[in-house]
Amino acid sequence: MLLQLAWRNIWRNKRRTLITISAIAFSVFLSAFMISLNKGIFDSMLNGAIEQYFGYAQIHGADYWEDKVIDNSIEFNEILQAIPEKVAEVDDIIPRIESFALASAKDLTAGAFVIGIDPAKENKLTNIEEKLIQGRYLKATENAVIIAEGLAEKLKLQLNDTLVLLSQGYHGVNAVGKYPIQGIFKMGLPDLNKSLVYMPIKTAAYFLGAEGRATTLVLKIDHQKIVPKAIANVQNYMPADQKYTLKSWQQLMPELVETRQLKEGGNYVFIGILYLLISFAIFGTILMMTKERSYEFGVLTAIGMRRKKLFSVVWLETVMVAIVGAITGILMSMPLVYYLKVKPLTVGMMGEEAAAAYEKFGLQDSLPAAFELPIFLYQALIIFLITSVLAIYPLFKIMRLKPVEAMRD
Repeated sequence: MLLQLAWRNIWRNKRRTLITISAIAFSVFLSAFMISLNKGIFDSMLNGAIEQYFGYAQIHGADYWEDKVIDNSIEFNEILQAIPEKVAEVDDIIPRIESFALASAKDLTAGAFVIGIDPAKENKLTNIEEKLIQGRYLKATENAVIIAEGLAEKLKLQLNDTLVLLSQGYHGVNAVGKYPIQGIFKMGLPDLNKSLVYMPIKTAAYFLGAEGRATTLVLKIDHQKIVPKAIANVQNYMPADQKYTLKSWQQLMPELVETRQLKEGGNYVFIGILYLLISFAIFGTILMMTKERSYEFGVLTAIGMRRKKLFSVVWLETVMVAIVGAITGILMSMPLVYYLKVKPLTVGMMGEEAAAAYEKFGLQDSLPAAFELPIFLYQALIIFLITSVLAIYPLFKIMRLKPVEAMRD
């Protein structure tokens, strides 16, 4: 009965109701769209960086992250190898030997980032084989390399050409080697695409004189949500002898985290201002409605209607308007967000400077929106809370109402 009465009341002044609903709908539409788009972009950045190289967590020697030299590598011993068996959240552990080297071909030279990998394990994490544009993937026992497209262009190398590497190995040994190129791949991270060289980890260990060692151990974890638990369990399992350091993806990519926080903070400020303006619009509606219906409230009170019930009707009217506006905004935003998820924007649409900035973090060409139901529901919840608070105003007016004076006014 009260719901029916409230619903009829809100359409007594159709113009005012439609204006209020439209304002609420526009706010919900704009905020849901912005949050979805920004979340989708940063999720794409994060997934790109994780899938292309970093993973969700890494183990290093205690000093390696501050000084990335082969002498700060760690022994890949049985304790570390057993982590996937001892920690349920970790699916696998992927060893790497990383070093910088001077790469040359004929009279051309360039700096190279050489990574020794377990081909099978690394491919499960970063899908290197899918990034090949020429040639084939590495085998675990071969004395060969695959190189990034940008480095191949810089050194004018093709398949089956020989790449010469010169570096400093473990404990200062000279590291020199010649390796045939079995494949050429393309990376999404521009810096890596200009310098990256992969070789089997056994070949890299021999090249650097670091047999049985690793500079990085990547923990393969399926879901971002279980990363904190996985890290805690790995820390409890590992020896507490200060030899190792365990870093999450937030510590591995602080620039990305800070950029995301800064961007989200700016969005929340804008959305907060937007909802503040809408709050004034809703409160103005409530104020006018309360003032215009003083006579009606006086009559209803005089004939015996309980004030709490009267307030309930007014509160329901306000909340109904807000709910209709929120639902309208959600229905407006969902098709657009879904379309941008299926057919995302591209980096090229944002201009050259923006494209260069996004490529720095390994963002792919597409910028999909995040189509997630909680994003839309949160906007409706915010509107509901705002209107619920603002609708308290009629309570004070109704409780202090004097029927005779109200009917005279």
